[in-house]
Amino acid sequence: MRMDTSILSWALGVGGLGMAALCALELRRRREMVARACHELRGPLTAVRLSLATMERRCEAPPERLAALDRELRRAGLALDDFAAARSGRRILDREELVEVAELLQEQSDSWEAVAGAFDSVVELGDCSPGWMVVGDRLRLAQAISNLIANALEHAPGRIEVAARRVGPRRVCIEVADEGAGLPMPLADLVRRARGGRGRGGRGRGLAIAAQIAECHRGRLVAASSSQGSRIGVELPLVRGALP
Repeated sequence: MRMDTSILSWALGVGGLGMAALCALELRRRREMVARACHELRGPLTAVRLSLATMERRCEAPPERLAALDRELRRAGLALDDFAAARSGRRILDREELVEVAELLQEQSDSWEAVAGAFDSVVELGDCSPGWMVVGDRLRLAQAISNLIANALEHAPGRIEVAARRVGPRRVCIEVADEGAGLPMPLADLVRRARGGRGRGGRGRGLAIAAQIAECHRGRLVAASSSQGSRIGVELPLVRGALP
């Protein structure tokens, strides 16, 4: 009986090693597939950006529309870089620069203006005082705002407003307001479910992305009270020199 037990233990050990080896091979295969996909996608993105630069030099399209397309391509490239870095459990480091909130919101409003029509919606730029500055990665902050606008377009078609307001003496809240039915559950629950892989559709996932970006910029994602629809904002610290 003791020998039979030893043989069984040995067989289980060998089987376990075999399964571990197979899992390692499968993981390596998947990482290689991700690497190849990233490589193949990066080429077309670069080609399109070069084409846009050529069109701009030749004045073949409105400069503001070309600039909006270039921003979206850079966002796609950032997501691709994150995808590639995730193979090693990493994330692309954020750049730190001074970003004017009003300029950032104007860019986002321009970028989404044409797209909104496909959703029977309109994206409008609301109040935002010039001169408010935050420190952060401009492309990441644009990514956060874009996710909030995209969520509003998908789930609450109609009028969508992008604005900013002061919160206390040293913070600013960049808000996206819609006229829909409101959030189906508290904002924190939506974000938590999405981070746990239990979010339904893209709404929770987009909010989770915006929340992570806000946290990386020493801020937070918040839901403000609204008489109609929902109003979700990215609250960030203002640069001292930008305070009135």
